[in-house]
Amino acid sequence: MRYDWSKAALPRHLKDFEAKWADQADPLAFSGVWRFHELIPFAAREHIITVGEGRTILQRADRVAPFVGLGAGRLFLQYEGLNPSGSFKDNGMTAAYSHAHRVGAKRAICASTGNTSASVALYSAVDGRIPAVVLVGSGKIAYGKLAQALDYGVRVLQVEGDFDVCMQRVKEVARELQIYLMNSLNPFRLEGQKTIMYRILEGLGWEAPDWIVVPGGNLGNSSAFGKAFKELQELGLIKRPPRIAVINAAGADTLYRIVNQEKIRWNEGRVDEARIAAFYERMEAENRRAKTLASAIEINRPVNLAKCLRAIEWTDGIVETVTDQEILDSKAQVGAGGFGCEPASAASVAGARKLRAAGVIGAGDRVACVLTGHALKDPNLTVAYHSLADEALRERYGDYGVRAAKHANRPIVVPDDLKKIIEAIQA
Repeated sequence: MRYDWSKAALPRHLKDFEAKWADQADPLAFSGVWRFHELIPFAAREHIITVGEGRTILQRADRVAPFVGLGAGRLFLQYEGLNPSGSFKDNGMTAAYSHAHRVGAKRAICASTGNTSASVALYSAVDGRIPAVVLVGSGKIAYGKLAQALDYGVRVLQVEGDFDVCMQRVKEVARELQIYLMNSLNPFRLEGQKTIMYRILEGLGWEAPDWIVVPGGNLGNSSAFGKAFKELQELGLIKRPPRIAVINAAGADTLYRIVNQEKIRWNEGRVDEARIAAFYERMEAENRRAKTLASAIEINRPVNLAKCLRAIEWTDGIVETVTDQEILDSKAQVGAGGFGCEPASAASVAGARKLRAAGVIGAGDRVACVLTGHALKDPNLTVAYHSLADEALRERYGDYGVRAAKHANRPIVVPDDLKKIIEAIQA
């Protein structure tokens, strides 16, 4: 999607957007997405559906920085778990629902590993005019996310298959029944997700960091981020974009393989689709399925692959993988620093740590890691990491390569005895 910026009432400087913080009575100014309406001008005010999403602030993370290998003032966390449904998806869903109203949609549908279904369900419930259906894979959704979809009242179909199966079916259903598709194939979703980058820039005094590090699942975020920076550069509102590092889970590493092993590039829009198709055919022949505890990024066939390749080219970006062990250890360190996140979010911090150790990220670089979802999205895994003995942890999650809880904060069992309780407190 390209805008005719000559028809947009753009500010002369990005700093001008800060003034909208003061107008709390205006629903658009109250939203951390629509506060930047001039940069996503596809929807008129009367079509916009907002619940105050995007009121997230870039957090300086000096307590987490040493774990990553950075000094004070070098690491920042963009904590999107503070959104109304607890994940970054609300940034895109407000945009998609607004467009759905603009075109007169009667129903909405999505496939989901969890966060998309929660966000679709939230906006459907708040709006009340566009009922939604969500498809989730059997056993492939964390209860914290499923609970939201059920509680918000949408129709939930649990399909016998993984996310890729659900995504294929949901595209077919959308075509057959003319239902509005809410997945990130929808370009308007990505327009809303661009605003995450605007808020990072705002948090850094409108100066771009050296790196944006983001988990890679369906690749909507990385695609949106690249577009955001390309547009800002073309408009003369920033001098240079940061480099984007997309982090796959090692068990769901399609992008990593395509970029680093197959050497497939955006190539100014001439993506080698035949080689990508051949890659997927080999993947099917080998029965290679995505497998990671970071369920939000457990995706074999990312629908925004080409757009992500474009973002990588535009920002001189890179792709890296991290193991589930590295994800869980990083998640514990992020939590200890006060920013509890779901496992997929911690892939960004694990990736930054790995890239810093390899010297790709410099000691003096400013790094912004995107934390995509709230800690309570997947509480069972968090409790298991901190409370189970290493042997029990291996027994439960050994198939995912988890061997030990290196940074566990284990609960201490004490008898109902005042002296013993005091001793435990003072130990």
